[in-house]
Amino acid sequence: MRRNASYRHSKQLCCTLRKHRSHRGTEIERPAARLRHDEAAAQQAFAQARDETARLSEQAPENAGAVCVLALADAMLGRKDEAIREGRRAVELLPINKDALNGPLLVGFLAIIYAWTGEQDLALEQLEIATGVPSFWSYGNLSLHPYWDPLRGDPRFDQIVARLAPKD
Repeated sequence: MRRNASYRHSKQLCCTLRKHRSHRGTEIERPAARLRHDEAAAQQAFAQARDETARLSEQAPENAGAVCVLALADAMLGRKDEAIREGRRAVELLPINKDALNGPLLVGFLAIIYAWTGEQDLALEQLEIATGVPSFWSYGNLSLHPYWDPLRGDPRFDQIVARLAPKD
């Protein structure tokens, strides 16, 4: 029974994240616009994602995936307080002790939200939790993904990355 619930939560989270693709491109259009330094396109794309996700979140307030996507969009739009509140809510809805697969994923996204909103200490605290259990957050992800750029150069982040590095 628990396995079915975990599978259902996993499927729900994946479906929620998949639903928030732009109609004009792929799911990476929003961060890609920011990486291209096309701030206007990034802001427009994140605002659109936020509007779509807010509607979904209102319809299903217990959907941790929708709340998490809303938090990420708010973080990218500079809506710090809303982003942090929503990110924390997503983790509360689906904590690690209830879902060992998606719980760490949400905690990692909360770390990203904190990083994007200038809360490095809180970001690193959450990242320690997310990487303290088997999860999506790997050496490769932390080493290469631009989501983590705000934390690069912080010795605590470097320590976490080094701990996850492949061993000889």
